[in-house]
Amino acid sequence: MSAAPVATPPSRTTPAPVPRASGAPTATDPALVRRAVKAAALGNAMEWFDFGVYSYIAVTLGKVFFPSGNPTAQLLSTFGAFAAAFLVRPLGGMVFGPLGDRVGRQKVLAVTMIMMAAGTFAIGLIPSYATIGVWAPVLLLAARLVQGFSTGGEYAGASTFIAEYAPDRRRGFLGSWLEFGTLAGYIGGAGLVTLMTALLSDGDLLSWGWRIPFLIAGPMGIVGLYLRMRLEETPAFAAEVEKAETARVKVPLREMVTGQWRALLLCVGLVLVFNVTDYMLLSYMPSYLTSELEYDETHGLLVVLGVMALMMVVQPFAGALTDRVGRRPVIAAGCAGFLLLSVPALLLIREGSLLAVALGMGALGLLLVCFTASMPSALPALFPTRVRYGSLSIGFNVSVSLFGGTTPLVVTALIGATGDMMMPAYYMMAAAVVGGVAVWFMTESAGRPLPGSAPAVEGPAVEGPAVEGRR
Repeated sequence: MSAAPVATPPSRTTPAPVPRASGAPTATDPALVRRAVKAAALGNAMEWFDFGVYSYIAVTLGKVFFPSGNPTAQLLSTFGAFAAAFLVRPLGGMVFGPLGDRVGRQKVLAVTMIMMAAGTFAIGLIPSYATIGVWAPVLLLAARLVQGFSTGGEYAGASTFIAEYAPDRRRGFLGSWLEFGTLAGYIGGAGLVTLMTALLSDGDLLSWGWRIPFLIAGPMGIVGLYLRMRLEETPAFAAEVEKAETARVKVPLREMVTGQWRALLLCVGLVLVFNVTDYMLLSYMPSYLTSELEYDETHGLLVVLGVMALMMVVQPFAGALTDRVGRRPVIAAGCAGFLLLSVPALLLIREGSLLAVALGMGALGLLLVCFTASMPSALPALFPTRVRYGSLSIGFNVSVSLFGGTTPLVVTALIGATGDMMMPAYYMMAAAVVGGVAVWFMTESAGRPLPGSAPAVEGPAVEGPAVEGRR
């Protein structure tokens, strides 16, 4: 199946045609939609709880697993293990994405939840370098690879899950709760690290305190798995199954790539600007404040926590805005903002006072909301139902692996090589240019059915476990 035409900029009033399924509208059960959103968002929260912990405690992890007399070398080694997980994300996407299109979204999301929880929990059990030597960083790398492989099927599956459950006119608002879960997970992880940093001595944090956040992943994974196992398949996938006379036909991986190449290029560009800015602000900036600017660690963590709390407050409103004005204008505003304001914001951050750092970080955080509120609904709308999970997993994870997850490592290395402390701003500006090109060519999807699906409207709540939209 070919992708939606994207070769020329679409008109805002007459968008380029995309394949749509005919038939009566699908009525969605609001209660079931809310359960689907909660289950998907919780998995994303657990994934980013781990990322938040890893980023905020990176300096300590460097001392535990990569002993060296050079703090910069320790930080590079720690972020290297962080980035390694992103190398296997495309492999996870190529496994879990097509599997989700064949056997169902719900089953695959349950598996990714188990693997994410197990990988994070395992990190908390690894002995230090002082105890087992080189095996400590080897085991850390192995656990990170398990996490990376599982997350290869997580975001694309979760955003697909919500998008296929949501009514067309509220897809932006409901999808925005996926990134609300991201921020909640980050705040949970960063808040816990901040609390431990304030309450524990350096020796206690180094010897055993750092393990606590990772061990919490076990119970979180059990709760998330329970919520996901209680859900049924999405109406869009159920309709695809009903179309087939027998079991779902396996879609070749080649068709998910070559048959969707235009949409995949758009996906890569959109995800690039989304994730470079996301990882720059939420993963790299805490270490930038402490390691590069020698900013007080506790104050730096509190500032970033405050920015994420602000983003959480704005997130649902921004998601609702995308339903009213469209995804394209909101994403375009974010790209323009990062292009014009990255340098002024970073100059404020480098000024060093608490107010200046808060203003600079707050500006970047509000610009990032343009992406976090739009992407969970915009990305699934690039692909038809038959290949949505698989194609989105491939495009998303290739982009994240090459550009997003490597952001902390690349920027740290660039600063080390050039001595230019403004590299984070230049990197975000370059990403904004790429994102702007992708926005120019994308088709508006707000308020419209997903490609290959019947229109979805919000219906009355129903009793029982019936799949919404089944006729």
